[in-house]
Amino acid sequence: MTTHETDGASRRLAPADWATVQPEVDRLLAADLTPEYVAGWLKGWSDLQVALDQGFAAAMRATNENTADEAAEKTFLHFVEEIMPRAEVASQALRRKLLDVGGYRPPAEQENMLRRFRNAADLFRDENVPLLSELEVLANEYNKAVGAMTVTLDGAELTLPQAELRLLQPDRAAREAAWRAIQERWLQDRNALDDLYLRMLPLRRQLARNAGLPDYRAFVWRQYGRFDYTPEDTRTFHDAIAHAVVPLANRLLAERAGALGVDALRPWDLDVDPEGRPPLHPFDMAAELEEGTARIFDRVDPALGREFARLREDDGLDLASRPNKAPGGYSTGFPLSGHAYIFMNAAGSQDDVNTLLHEGGHAFHFALSSRANELVFNYDGPIEFCEVASMAMELLAAPYLERDRGGFYDEADARRARADHLRGIVAFLPYMAVVDAFQHWVYTEAPEQPTARDLDGAWGDLWARFMPGVDWGGLEEERVTGWHRKVHLYGYPFYYVEYGLAQLGALQVWRNALQDQQAAVAAYRRALTLGHTRSLPDLFAAAGARFAFDRATVGELMALVEEKIVG
Repeated sequence: MTTHETDGASRRLAPADWATVQPEVDRLLAADLTPEYVAGWLKGWSDLQVALDQGFAAAMRATNENTADEAAEKTFLHFVEEIMPRAEVASQALRRKLLDVGGYRPPAEQENMLRRFRNAADLFRDENVPLLSELEVLANEYNKAVGAMTVTLDGAELTLPQAELRLLQPDRAAREAAWRAIQERWLQDRNALDDLYLRMLPLRRQLARNAGLPDYRAFVWRQYGRFDYTPEDTRTFHDAIAHAVVPLANRLLAERAGALGVDALRPWDLDVDPEGRPPLHPFDMAAELEEGTARIFDRVDPALGREFARLREDDGLDLASRPNKAPGGYSTGFPLSGHAYIFMNAAGSQDDVNTLLHEGGHAFHFALSSRANELVFNYDGPIEFCEVASMAMELLAAPYLERDRGGFYDEADARRARADHLRGIVAFLPYMAVVDAFQHWVYTEAPEQPTARDLDGAWGDLWARFMPGVDWGGLEEERVTGWHRKVHLYGYPFYYVEYGLAQLGALQVWRNALQDQQAAVAAYRRALTLGHTRSLPDLFAAAGARFAFDRATVGELMALVEEKIVG
């Protein structure tokens, strides 16, 4: 079944011109909708949404690839401020029309979709549409600000990802100089970043009030369709991390300090190889990253390798870091072609390899789910499982990092990269808890109008709870403003715990792969084809994992990670 052939009317749409979209909306709303005609009507709505999604993805791609391109920014803002608000109003009307069809019984693969439609319809408020648009514009301001940041080191102007490579140097003084230069650049924008976030908070709180909900956290839980766990469950996860992960993280940090021969670790000591080896340098040019990763995907699974080859042929990669490029990395889908697009800021590190493997997992998820499911509403899946798709791929690809198995390294460096990856997971989970708990505080406990110093204080307290083991003496401003450096707080509020939950799923897929790699990959692929047709626990189960995040589950997985790091 292919999902990428839309009807003639939808193909005539110009997504940036609402005058071509409204007639299609009117046609769908005017239809005499009875249970026997729902299937065809839904396909028409899906085709319309495909065209809109394609247009928005293209606009986002253009402005992210060059944040200084005024024409691209104008088109993107036109989508954000004019097209997408109208599209959301239209979607609400279409959802209501469908939900009002008496006697309709959806097929099994659409039951979850109907549940999401009911939730979205109940949450929708006309007065929230411009607020959501305004927040998108403010989030783009953050991308522009960070994309414009550069530092000068040894006479060379570097983007932040390029400068961060200096933190891998064995020379401690050089690392410190680079770290301080990066932090100084962030602190130059401290007031502007404070102000930007504080402008966002009242808009988000108003969204919740308009929807009749007690706080923005409750709004987001509904907005993201988090049916399978509660805010209290995430507190359970935080507790499990504090109990089972933080002690392991501290042991690893103590080992690092001993290997480096220092009494106390400083922030610029966390990325360098503790044995004094030069940084892993898997590639010089982005083309080499692309080629090597293609070989790895072929080894993981030839079918996935073919998917990546299609992605390359379809101009679906923008990998290299450069000035005026938006920060971060992501994958998004272009539903008309059925291909994904991967955006990142590669500068020559092993982290870049992991990022492309990660985003490749997202791209495969989109390709497999869009091909297996007729309606665009059932592509991908809940965010928590989307991240299993990406994080599990990092681990499934790990056996193939050796050069003679398709990758980038000799045996010793590949072993080092795998151990570093596992150490990174241990370091990440406490950091994830800081980011997530910070947002719980901001939106449910903080004063109605907090100050920037309130925010700094909360971040600092959480950092002390989850991230001990590093000496930040004399660096208090750098420590407490760490929240500035997390794009999710600005552009994707409460979208971070998903990474932690998904990491537990990915580790379980990896545990299965240690026993039978082929079977684990097969289960992984089958789960990706399900898209958004199943609940979160059912998707985890399909991939061979259990959706759980208590002390016992987290502790068992950390024991396995520690065993493999030591081994």
